[in-house]
Amino acid sequence: MSAPEERYSDALAAAARHARQWLESQETRHVGPRVTAADLAADFGGPLPRTGMPAAEVIDYLATKAEPGLMAMPSGRFFGWVIGGTLPAALAADWLVSAWDQNAGLRFATPATAAIEEAAGAWLLQLLGLPAESDVGFATGATMANFTGLAAARWRLLSDAGWDLDADGLAGAPKIHCFVGRERHDTIDLGLRYLGLGRPTVVPADRQGRIDPAELDCALDRATTSGSASGGPPGGGAGGSGPAPLLVCLQAGNLHSGGFDPFLAAIAVAKAHGAWVHVDGAFGLWAAAVPELSALTAGLQGADSWGTDAHKTLNVPYDCGIAVVRDAQALRSAMGVQTSYLIHDADGAADPFEKVPELSRRARGVPVWAALKSLGREGVVAQVRGLVRRAGELAEKLSVLDGVEVLNDVDYTQVSLAFGDDATTRAVTARIIADGRVWMSGSRWQDRDILRISVSNWSTDDADVAAAVAAVRDAVAAVRGRPS
Repeated sequence: MSAPEERYSDALAAAARHARQWLESQETRHVGPRVTAADLAADFGGPLPRTGMPAAEVIDYLATKAEPGLMAMPSGRFFGWVIGGTLPAALAADWLVSAWDQNAGLRFATPATAAIEEAAGAWLLQLLGLPAESDVGFATGATMANFTGLAAARWRLLSDAGWDLDADGLAGAPKIHCFVGRERHDTIDLGLRYLGLGRPTVVPADRQGRIDPAELDCALDRATTSGSASGGPPGGGAGGSGPAPLLVCLQAGNLHSGGFDPFLAAIAVAKAHGAWVHVDGAFGLWAAAVPELSALTAGLQGADSWGTDAHKTLNVPYDCGIAVVRDAQALRSAMGVQTSYLIHDADGAADPFEKVPELSRRARGVPVWAALKSLGREGVVAQVRGLVRRAGELAEKLSVLDGVEVLNDVDYTQVSLAFGDDATTRAVTARIIADGRVWMSGSRWQDRDILRISVSNWSTDDADVAAAVAAVRDAVAAVRGRPS
């Protein structure tokens, strides 16, 4: 049998070759996929082969057949949803993570990846100005990062109400009253549903989707005086009569406007009522690193937990949500497990698996460390600043085009456009996607169909901005039947 390095070499060489070809194609390729999943079914499906194929040939087949069905998401011309690219150091580190093949749940078993992730977590707290005592866990994405923070909140709130969640479950527990802004991301509702907390109370927001602190105050007042905090005595657990458990979810970066909730006022209101505050900062939490954006994030550090996705604004590979929880005991109690076969480190430090939903996982914090190491604080600031600048340039250049309306205050990385009536907006969006020079996604915001531009890729440059403006201008002209 050949040596291990020989068994891997051909397949890895093929993967590296195809990866380079893919990355080199980003500047010129049609952004959208050219075929559908149904078109590719015959290439990848059918009966399971009776005999196998050499590894390098598998990679060649995979890359060649998949290429027409891939979207150029790493391109600087991709402005869809809120999806970043991947920094070179982060991509290469992710390859190493796969090669190392470490199960990153235990410090004792995989000390290298544990130390790297702990360093990355500490750097993040410093970079974002979050409490130094916080625990940091690396989850699959922003959805599970938010879920993790909310799980810690549920554990703490019920524990403080005298309820043993681990022993008694949720049946008969004090009701946790959850409050969200009208324009929160739907994954917050999803996390609450996963946790059995039900539908939240929706608090009005302004035209940019920012929660109204006065309305939040009124909603919290109603919850604490309604006498309906639990199935038993008002606000109490297990026969208690304490205050109603309250959970407030705020937002750093509205999906459509990029707007940030007014943290100073909203957190002050929430804390006056004894609420736990969670911040969904999927792409906006990174603004806390940039001095000139401090007005957007002022007071954010006063929350209890935060969730973000390093893939979006930091630009590391997928599978990298980050959960930050000030109350380490609550996080570890909600997420951890004790069993005889898990060997804990002698120093008694928390294991990585105590901070996220999984026991077994890849070392997803390593690419975060690599990104931060390659950029440094100044590089992260410059990267976020660049995304904000590009969004402002796009808004400015598009707003002067005939028939184009910029709907939001472009304070961060999102631009929302309309082109008159909904039918025209949908037609322009479809034309841009079919054209393929750029990708921008449609959505619906404040009872209007819109075109969303999300500037999330570190590589977006002047040429990409020019291509985007030209694509929108040409699409509007074509739909309206006028020369561009």
